[in-house]
Amino acid sequence: MVAPPDTSSLTVLEERLDSPTAKGLAHAVSAAIRDGHLVPGDRLPPIRTVAAQLALSPTTVSAAWALLARSGTVATDGRRGTMVLDPHGGGTTRYRRALERPSTFTLDLSTGVPDAALLPDLGPTLAALTPAPRTGSYLDDPVLPALAEELRRDWPFRVEEVAVVDGAMDAMDLLVRTQLRFGDRVVVEDPAFPPLVDLLESVGAQLVGVGLDEHGLSVDGLRTALAEPVAAVFLQPRAQNPTGVTMTGARAKELADVLEGTDALVVEDDSAAGLSSAALASLGRWIPERTIHIRSFSKSHGPDLRLAALSGPSQVLGAVAARRQLGQGWSSRLLQQVLLGLLTDATATAQVRTAATTYAARRAAVVDGLRTRGVEVGGSEGINIWVPVHDETAAVVRLASQGIGVAPGAPFRLGPPGAEGGHVRVTVGLATGDLEPLVDALADAAQANGWSGRAR
Repeated sequence: MVAPPDTSSLTVLEERLDSPTAKGLAHAVSAAIRDGHLVPGDRLPPIRTVAAQLALSPTTVSAAWALLARSGTVATDGRRGTMVLDPHGGGTTRYRRALERPSTFTLDLSTGVPDAALLPDLGPTLAALTPAPRTGSYLDDPVLPALAEELRRDWPFRVEEVAVVDGAMDAMDLLVRTQLRFGDRVVVEDPAFPPLVDLLESVGAQLVGVGLDEHGLSVDGLRTALAEPVAAVFLQPRAQNPTGVTMTGARAKELADVLEGTDALVVEDDSAAGLSSAALASLGRWIPERTIHIRSFSKSHGPDLRLAALSGPSQVLGAVAARRQLGQGWSSRLLQQVLLGLLTDATATAQVRTAATTYAARRAAVVDGLRTRGVEVGGSEGINIWVPVHDETAAVVRLASQGIGVAPGAPFRLGPPGAEGGHVRVTVGLATGDLEPLVDALADAAQANGWSGRAR
């Protein structure tokens, strides 16, 4: 027998209801869960009971429950009612799906990680850390002044302050949790970076996917998305993961013009810093008061450095700093000193330039080879390519049978694949040696059943 719902939760929801809307009610439920008044396994009262008690329409309550269900906060099971789910039960669904693969491949191109052999040598930088940096203070500036100065030197637009956090995803987590509310509409690229989608869905954001062309995020797509209020726009200005598209300056200006007069924040994730040959086009040049720019050093200088730089409006950086005080407080100044050494050392700088050239050559060899075999790949740079295929599952399995690991496209997409088929993401930055066998295998997988791949 199913236990009846606890109607005392209605008082809890009423206390937290700040607007008589579906989004307001969803936010109230989310706040009650966060405060511990609702726990996994609790059943919410029936829709009509909630509507009557809170003076809402049943349609509004139903829409709120739908918002919560899409975010994985609750589950509705017919007569059994609506139940609160474990908030930690599935927060990285897309990311796990993107990385699902056998533990051993002869050539694993599914990961999206840089080639460790092309990362700059840490030895000289570590040896040069003299005098030894202090590691015993809680009170020093959270960002090394010399590192902040070095970062501002070539920042894409004028900023007074930069923060340093524990990687790009840490930056986005801090921004999402301080700037977004449950039910906020958020524009993301489609296809998108799966961990970002997981993060946004975990806080109940309504995702609005906007496609890309060879110049960047679609202007018409963004304009359509803005028909209703949008809280934030997340984009990757260079070497977009997974497509490899780099935004042009003209496109950045068009997007800034479309956003003029709105309240939407722009969050730019520049994960290709140091490895891109293209000039960085940032919307911050035109709307700096609403642009948050993130510069990651994971691909250029090493994922285990766990560092990224962040700029944004003062109120945003203030909220981020306050949130960090509840947790880690600051990013290791010892690691910051290592990063500063790498950024200012001529040898390390040359090694990063060599990596950029090598990645570009590997990408060009595979893309050009695929083109000669009838498979057109879009984008222009980066360590990943977005290969069109007739059948994603068949392509992944076919390549796996040859010892080649690739990531299926489904976890990157917000919508279903197009009529022409799907995609696989291939981290060609990890491909070395004779690339002809790889190109042959990719082309065969893409063109299974006689299909001729064309870019969309």
